[in-house]
Amino acid sequence: MTNKSLRVLQISDTHLHADREATMRSLNTYESFKAVVEHVQNSGHHPDIILATGDLVQDETRHGYDLFCQLVKGFDAPVHCIPGNHDSPGIMAEMLGTTPFHYCGSAQYANWHIVMLDSTVRWNDGGLLNAMQLEALDKTLDDQAQSHVLIGLHHHPLPTGSRWLDGLNLRNCEEFLAVVDRHQNVRAIVWGHVHQNSERLRNGVTMLSTPSTGAQFRPQSDVFMMDDRPPGYRWLQLFPDGRVETEVVWIS
Repeated sequence: MTNKSLRVLQISDTHLHADREATMRSLNTYESFKAVVEHVQNSGHHPDIILATGDLVQDETRHGYDLFCQLVKGFDAPVHCIPGNHDSPGIMAEMLGTTPFHYCGSAQYANWHIVMLDSTVRWNDGGLLNAMQLEALDKTLDDQAQSHVLIGLHHHPLPTGSRWLDGLNLRNCEEFLAVVDRHQNVRAIVWGHVHQNSERLRNGVTMLSTPSTGAQFRPQSDVFMMDDRPPGYRWLQLFPDGRVETEVVWIS
């Protein structure tokens, strides 16, 4: 499998509720996520790996996570999940901790290593990676020096250019990026939270924010504003030589 590229599907900020009819900012998040799942299934591409980068359930209910499980189980692929600021980490760890689901942690696929970090702080919409997490990340990157590494987290480690949203970022992004900079094997970092697409290159690392499967935030806005962009998701192609190709797919 080392000579085969990996197709990764990233979905983020599904904001499901226990009630399938519930809406968030006038959008039925269950129907929106269901439409995204169906779009992927009809795309002709099958994901080898799925990354779910937080805010999966808005109302912290078990049934909300059950709905998430029902919708993604049909892909028959490992699903790596991390919590966002609206999730219940305890319920997530319980319900998304057995195959095909993986809660946080890391995993090896061919010569790629996937690391999923919990950047949440209870009762705070901003994020943080504590000293123990950063030390563990540093060790993992050192131990996996021969692998290409993709890191996933919920909160954004780079500014978006929106004043209100950048007040809810990864609080210690400088410390996190300092750990990343010490290692040459990190190829990509992906996140959710910001409900918008961005693609940047920093010190040779592909840095990606991915839209919500529901409603989007307007880019470059100093105050909270919704965008008119439709639901979206991201494909990543991880090549054996460490190259990363990616595209965001928007659905109507």
